[in-house]
This record gives sequence, C-alpha cells and structure tokens, in this order.
Amino acid sequence: MSDLGVVERLRAAGCVFAEEEAEMILAAAAGPAELDLMVERRASGLPLEHVVGWAEFAGLRIEVDGGVFVPRRRTEFLVGQAVGLARPGAVCVDLCCGSGAAGAVLLAGVEGVEVHASDIEPAAVRCARRNVEPRGGRVYEGDLFAPLPRELRGRVEVLVANVPYVPTEEIGLLPPEARDHEPHVTLDGGADGLDVMRRVAAEAPEWLAPGGHLLVETSERQAETALAVMSAAGLTPRVVTSEEWWATVVVATGP
Repeated sequence: MSDLGVVERLRAAGCVFAEEEAEMILAAAAGPAELDLMVERRASGLPLEHVVGWAEFAGLRIEVDGGVFVPRRRTEFLVGQAVGLARPGAVCVDLCCGSGAAGAVLLAGVEGVEVHASDIEPAAVRCARRNVEPRGGRVYEGDLFAPLPRELRGRVEVLVANVPYVPTEEIGLLPPEARDHEPHVTLDGGADGLDVMRRVAAEAPEWLAPGGHLLVETSERQAETALAVMSAAGLTPRVVTSEEWWATVVVATGP
C-alpha cells in the first residue's frame, strides 16, 4: 500500500488528521501485512495510540496498550503544574495512573524524585510499569491509596490524581474512541462526575506531607463543586486553568 493509499483510507474512515496519522502508522509498521492491519484497525475506530502502541505526552513517548486509557494532551497542563510544585527529591504519587504518563514525566522532569503510582486496572498497571519503573518509579495494582506502602503516609509532597470525572449519564456522549475502547472505570465519575475525587480528597490529608499538594483535573463546570469537596476534606484549594489546553485543574494544599 502506498503512502497516499494509507492517507486515502484513513480520510475515508473519517480521520481528520489523516496525513499525520498515516505518517505515524507508516513509521510503526514492520512490513506491508502489518501496515494493512494497522490501517484497518484505525479505520475501524481504534484509537491511534492503541494502533501504534504509544502516545506523545509532554515530550515523552509513553507506551499505551490496547484497552488502556490514552493520556490526553490537555492533561499535560495538570502534570506541568505538578512538576512545578515538586522540589528535587520530593515524594510524589500518581493515582489512577493509567499508562503512568504523569509519573514518567515527574521522573523525567524533577531531579531525584521518588514516584509511586497505582491503578485498579491490571492492563494499565502492566503498561505503567514499562513507562515508570525503568525511570526509577514503582507501580502498584489496587484501588487508589490501598496498594501504596504504608510508610508513605504523611510524606507525599505532590499527589497527582487524574481521576475519572465524566458523569455516568454522559459516557454515551463521548467519542467512540473513548467509550468503545477504554475501560469505563477510567471514565465514569458517578452521577455528578466527582465520586472518585471525593474519595481521593477524603483520604489525601492522611498521605500528604505538611503543605503538600493534591492536584486533580476536572471540567470548568465542575470546578466550584470540586473546590467545596476539597475544602470539606480540610484542604485549601484553588483553581488554575489553561485556555490553550482547555484544561481546568484544582490544586489543593494540605495543612
């Protein structure tokens, strides 16, 4: 199949950035048979990152297996805020880590940081271990804080929690790439989208070091409620936004 043929097949399937996607697929395919299979998988609606096996995130190539949440470009804003708050040697935690993108960026961007990451999805944990552990971090399988080493209590200076925040009734409105190919547990935030955030906020004070920070991504319309959730947990929250990334992040500081 020619380069032009790949572009035409992707464009016919509705891929808006067909030229760029074709370039990535052509570079990843080991031969004509694999190329044809990859184009077919992408044309059928599989996320491009699952087709090629990686996503570009904050300047890093993050491995992303099929069935694993794909790190969003807007989440680079969340992670950038975390990197800015992490001092050299800081203890950092990446909850709901998915592919481990946030943990990998912290390890690459802050000298000597100690990074621990967790996720409830076994496939995500396997993927995150390939992205995080070669860089010096640790990844655990389990629900939120449950699998983390107990000795981290009261020592975490930066806690990144990219929790699911899509209201349950809105899952069906997501693009097919997300709703059909990513685990719903990584998307579904409950009735108002903030159920998992509430659980994280409730436990965070036990884990944060004095003056430590909890950072979560949310939507603009959920921000006011998220602030109230953080305040009720005894944290001091503020909202930071990025028009460039269309991103809203709550940064909550512990006592």
